[in-house]
Amino acid sequence: MIEEQFCSHSPPVSNARVIEAMGRVPRHEFVPAESRNEAYGDYPIPIGYSQTISQPYIVALMTELLDPKPDERILEIGTGSAYQAAVLAEMAGEVYSIEIVPELGQRASEVLSRLGYENIHLKVDDGYRGWPEEAPFDAIIVTCAPDHVPPPLVEQLKESGKMLIPVGGEYEVQELFLLEKRGNSLEKQEIIRVRFVPMTGESQK
Repeated sequence: MIEEQFCSHSPPVSNARVIEAMGRVPRHEFVPAESRNEAYGDYPIPIGYSQTISQPYIVALMTELLDPKPDERILEIGTGSAYQAAVLAEMAGEVYSIEIVPELGQRASEVLSRLGYENIHLKVDDGYRGWPEEAPFDAIIVTCAPDHVPPPLVEQLKESGKMLIPVGGEYEVQELFLLEKRGNSLEKQEIIRVRFVPMTGESQK
């Protein structure tokens, strides 16, 4: 998977820590049993409840862009299968992940517990509001697409912290943005066009 996928895309993924982390996480454990023969394909896979597990390249790219350090605390909006959370947990100190679908949150908790991840903290809630009790965070990664950057997430980001977020409607072209907090402003960098499931809950009001 790593040799065939990560280097063939643009931009390529070359961070050694990311590649090692991806190699340590058994992706097949995070997909439904009926899809395990497809677990290492370079495409998203449905996991139920109108959600998907992202293609491996996108997970690797987003992890490389965040470049988590062992002492950092990361907030993830959209646990889904928990695969991205597991990859982040291989590199960061603590990962806080929010899932809005209770059934997916329960499934993710069971998988992570079975695999022994003790530095991932899950809760079922609307991720639009983040996790203020645990803020601020060194980085925030959003794995569902709102049509704007949620202000509560910006508030919970540390100074000089990074946020990765796809922005755009379900039927529009989405752009993956890397944001860096600088005082009262955000430095914005467009990365690539993507297609994520839409953020639900308060973001759609």
